[in-house]
Amino acid sequence: MERFFPERRLFLKSDSDTRFIRLRSETQLAAFLGCTALVAWTTVATSILLMDSISAGNFREQAKRDQITYQRRLNELSGERDSRAAEALAAQERFNSALQQVSAMQSRLLDSEARRRELETGIDVIQTTLRDTMKEREQTSDRLAALESRIEGGAVQAAGGGEADATLDMLADALARTAEQRDQVVADARDALTRADDMATEIRLMEEENDRIFRQLEEAMTVSVKPLDKMFEAAGMDPDNIINQVRRGYSGQGGPLNPITFSTRGGTVSSDAERANRILGEMDRLNLYRIASQKLPFAVPLKDAFRFTSGFGRRWGRLHAGTDFAAPHGTPIYATADGVVTYAGWMSGYGRLVKIKHEFGIETRYAHQSKIHVKVGQRVSRGDRIGDMGNTGRSTGTHLHYEVRVGGEAVNPMIYIKAANDVF
Repeated sequence: MERFFPERRLFLKSDSDTRFIRLRSETQLAAFLGCTALVAWTTVATSILLMDSISAGNFREQAKRDQITYQRRLNELSGERDSRAAEALAAQERFNSALQQVSAMQSRLLDSEARRRELETGIDVIQTTLRDTMKEREQTSDRLAALESRIEGGAVQAAGGGEADATLDMLADALARTAEQRDQVVADARDALTRADDMATEIRLMEEENDRIFRQLEEAMTVSVKPLDKMFEAAGMDPDNIINQVRRGYSGQGGPLNPITFSTRGGTVSSDAERANRILGEMDRLNLYRIASQKLPFAVPLKDAFRFTSGFGRRWGRLHAGTDFAAPHGTPIYATADGVVTYAGWMSGYGRLVKIKHEFGIETRYAHQSKIHVKVGQRVSRGDRIGDMGNTGRSTGTHLHYEVRVGGEAVNPMIYIKAANDVF
């Protein structure tokens, strides 16, 4: 060791005195090791700091890029949702117009059937009258022939000649009137047959028009109902079960529709009536879907521009039971479905909180509000303003914490929001 760290003396000289310090090999080794360890620690610490700084910069850049991409995608989805809503509104208007046409055509068809039935009855009466007239004519002809035979055979006396002439004149007049009535009856019958043919043609045209309207309505029903079926299935709900629950609990205007029939005789239902009843069944299903969709949280709680800041799932080892929406302070918050307010006030980490109870065991929560606009027991509808966005409770910034709970268990709110993207 003395070969690498020989003993050294450090002289300290003043004006009146000279002193020295002896540096032994052990002391020099300890100082060298200490300096080496300090330099190594400084190098490692500097490297770690530089790596953290570079990684943090890359992470921030990636986060910004992801945020920009997400916002762009969100804007695209918003545009698609608006276009889908416009298409749904146009389809609803077309459907209402077609429904009015069907109602008018149904009335015309019923009137046509009544007119045809009356015409058939009139034809039967005319034919009966014609047969009776023909029988009377034949009887008169027989009587006339008998009288002529008696005259020719000399059965009629000369004294009674005047009476026979009078009888013959009366019979001739009766025959003339009968012939005239017969001609009129035949003309009336021909006119009635012509009118019956015209009516049959008109009925056939009406039936063709009804068939075209039925086809349009069936297509409109298919286009309208299938997306709703998919929406409820995507939300994890059985559409038939939802329809049955709404039908059992419904009361009010615009509810389930009753079947109709085009038959006025109370007999077998026609094929048109069956098609109309099928369409009414689909309309009933569509109407019940409309009622059910208002009671389920398929809407977004914000109508202004926003950005997603945190989703549903585990976060730092704990369950984040909802979805966070960030927007400026005071942004209006709206109910996502019809329901009753069960809580409106302060609740620990939630801050100012509103709870709304909906049908089918569903509850929504709206947390961190700056101001609440509803009270407990108040009934709200989808789109009603319930509060303003804030930063109350356990919150790191202005945002809305939105939860959906089914049977008390938290579920991902985006299940319902994404399920309704192609419908609302």
